[in-house]
Amino acid sequence: MATPRSAPASCLLLLLLLAVGSLAVSRGDDCCGYNVVSVAGSGSALSARLELAGETPALAELGPDVQRLSLTARQEIAGAKDVNFTHGYGYAGLKDGNFTHGLETDTRLRVRITDADHPRWEVPQDIIPRPAPEEVYLNMPLPGNGDSSSPPRTRVLSTAGSDLVFTIHASPFRFTVSHCSTGDVLFDTSPTLVFKDRYLELTSALPAGRASLYGLGEQTKRSFRLRHNDTFTLWTADIAASNVDPNLYGSHPFYMDVRPPGAAHGVLLLNSNGMDVLYGGSSVTYKVIGGVLDFYFFAGPSPLAVVDQYTQLVGRPAPMPYWSFGFHQCRYGYLNVDDLKGVVAGYAKAKIPLEVMWTDIDYMNKFQDFTLNPANFSFAELRPFVDKLHQNGQKYVLILDPGVSIDPTYGTFIRGLQQDIFLKRNGTNFLGNVWPGDVYFPDFMNPRAAEFWANEISLFRRTIPVDGLWIDMNEISNFYDPVPLNALDDPPYRINNSGVHRPINNKTTPASAVHYGGVSEYDAHNLFGLLESRATNHALLRDTGRRPFVLSRSTFVGSGRYTAHWTGDNAASWTDLRYSINTMLSFGLFGVPMIGADICGFGGDTTEELCGRWIQLGAFYPFARDHSAIGTVRREPYLWASVAASARKSLGLRYRLLPYMYTLMHEAHTTGAPIARPLFFSYPEDVATYGVDRQFLLGRGVLVSPVLEQGATTVDAYFPAGRWFCIYNHSLAVDTRSGERVTLPALPDSPYVHVAGGSILPLQQSAMTTAQARRTPFHLLVALAEDGTAAGDLFLDDGESPEMGGARSEFSLVKFSCATWSDGKIRLRSQVVHNSYAPSRTLVISKVVIMGLQSTEPARNFAVYVNGAAVQFNRAVSTSYRSRGGLGAAHVGGLSLVVGEEFELKVAMSY
Repeated sequence: MATPRSAPASCLLLLLLLAVGSLAVSRGDDCCGYNVVSVAGSGSALSARLELAGETPALAELGPDVQRLSLTARQEIAGAKDVNFTHGYGYAGLKDGNFTHGLETDTRLRVRITDADHPRWEVPQDIIPRPAPEEVYLNMPLPGNGDSSSPPRTRVLSTAGSDLVFTIHASPFRFTVSHCSTGDVLFDTSPTLVFKDRYLELTSALPAGRASLYGLGEQTKRSFRLRHNDTFTLWTADIAASNVDPNLYGSHPFYMDVRPPGAAHGVLLLNSNGMDVLYGGSSVTYKVIGGVLDFYFFAGPSPLAVVDQYTQLVGRPAPMPYWSFGFHQCRYGYLNVDDLKGVVAGYAKAKIPLEVMWTDIDYMNKFQDFTLNPANFSFAELRPFVDKLHQNGQKYVLILDPGVSIDPTYGTFIRGLQQDIFLKRNGTNFLGNVWPGDVYFPDFMNPRAAEFWANEISLFRRTIPVDGLWIDMNEISNFYDPVPLNALDDPPYRINNSGVHRPINNKTTPASAVHYGGVSEYDAHNLFGLLESRATNHALLRDTGRRPFVLSRSTFVGSGRYTAHWTGDNAASWTDLRYSINTMLSFGLFGVPMIGADICGFGGDTTEELCGRWIQLGAFYPFARDHSAIGTVRREPYLWASVAASARKSLGLRYRLLPYMYTLMHEAHTTGAPIARPLFFSYPEDVATYGVDRQFLLGRGVLVSPVLEQGATTVDAYFPAGRWFCIYNHSLAVDTRSGERVTLPALPDSPYVHVAGGSILPLQQSAMTTAQARRTPFHLLVALAEDGTAAGDLFLDDGESPEMGGARSEFSLVKFSCATWSDGKIRLRSQVVHNSYAPSRTLVISKVVIMGLQSTEPARNFAVYVNGAAVQFNRAVSTSYRSRGGLGAAHVGGLSLVVGEEFELKVAMSY
């Protein structure tokens, strides 16, 4: 075997083992699976033809097998010089041989298997833009016309900088994906591939003792880490989130696998058809009822790298407006505009921040979109209320459902008919039934439907200038079960819909419905929420010229480009409180970082204790909204004194953290990094973090440990290695070298919030609205690591321009670093990376708190220098020193450090 010049040395042994190992692959039973009959490779791509080895008798009832398959693997490289081939010993035929190939980018490998003779449904290019197969393989030599007269026994491709290796094994066919640097096999398929018209099955082995999997949704899960022997059904459905395990509103066939000592990779099956994914611990099996097997493998090696690579493909998360990080209030069942006014007044009287007032379908006339109830939510009353909200710096959001009421006097219906934009079945508009009664559903695969939707939104905003839109019921929800029309309505394999194998037409649009271009609902069902989100996002952007805010219940791969998400119809229960963390963390993996649950629970009656604990947790969801169902007890936080106290303290801290959280939004938008993260994102080498799902991190620096049980008097919290400081009193809470589980007394009015050593958090003052908070001076909270260093970022813009940190936007990005000199002096520096946002030249940092100073004795003398000049202390400029938990904290106030100008602050103390 020749040695490729640019292949990493650590990969050569792996490539040799892969080549030799293939010789020992059993031919297997010819009754099932496929054999490789030809392989061709050209530069950055590989193509193979597979032929059926034999029918599988046990699966005969699922239909005939496809006779010939085409496999393609794809890489994108900078130039031919980066690609190196290794040729093995050639022989006649490919039986028992293999072919090893590189990736689509240096961190991404695509493996696509489809029918070689007939086109099949795939997720459209305009939904997930990616190289089209015909473009990818246009210049590939046909089998038998490659660079060798006889096919090689082994042919290895390595790419400089790549850590992924793909190997195809010929007879019986299977493939493996491995990490080049470690030799770890990431994906190892069995030789029992099944490929029928409406049933595809593929199994990969996993190292049960080392693999920890996360993702595969949407379900309400008992734990964030996937449990062995669970089945994850992906078929979007209007099933309440209070149901644990069944398929819910979204479809995300993506998982992350984290293995000791901290290596992570990701796997996506880009397929919009219904499926069951069976996770057995030592294997993962896909059972899909249509489409193609289009796998993407993301190399990692860190969890943050995986989500970066994943969102490079599916789309970066949309930037959310600054105001959306404030607190939101909603209820299904508000009586009228006076009721809304009373809620806003209740928040103000209780001095609890309120940013956004929402209204559910109560505002509509006969539950019809883009209308107002003339008795309770008339224009004459609602418009002045919304105008007053805007004068107060507050916002207003309304709900929309996709069903358009069939009413000949209803303008939206008339215009929809005229433009012919509705979903079809059996040659006519499909008739559904939801809140307004009989409805037609817009077909958002039709370009005219997006234009229709945008016009309806624009017309309605002339009446009520809403600031954002909430799109619900878009799985699609339908209040009756359509009668089967053809075989698509009853596929031979019944996925585990609703946890009890219900028909796929249950309470939704029928699989036999037809979209624009002849696309069946059978294939496109899971895409509807994404397509409506895209149309709504674009409509708001066009109508307002500002950054859109959309909240969607149904989501698919890539939905984060357009929308936020909430966990759906949960219940007022302690289990729903706990499980909300699992869903929040899962959507961070899916590229939807703006995520939260209905605080205090949607369904059922909440209690004072539950609501209090939920506001303490929910204050740190990226998206924080109190919402409840009609007929349940009211649960605005000001209704109980204890809950109001929790809201003031927890939301007060949230509003102080807004600059930090908004900076995390910028990181999410540019790298895909979740805002709320599992602990292993920052501590992947610590296997004890792999199972932690009762705590979470905000970014790298803030650890939230809530109370999650009724009557709890303690909180069991895990602290990874390092220093952890209490954000409330700046004391050192935990200092551990290897990670430590600590039992803490439960606080009555807040969760535990700790700052990781090595972090610098930009803060502002709390206020009743984000607009008020943004006008206050900044503080820097510096948490020194054991080596005396810390770092952090601050991103600033106007909070509403469509671009966030783009070439056409005005923004400022400042990096802070802190170090401790050998003589004990502290040096804090700022680096202005970008500064086109004008207010950053007037906004100031007025206070710096430095935690983690070694001396516990109060400092006798302070000396403070700004850019080398000594600061004179007076009534405005002050210093203090406090000692708690074995370390000290220095407070320097009265400063006027301009955010948009670089500075150096030195603090010298003598004891």
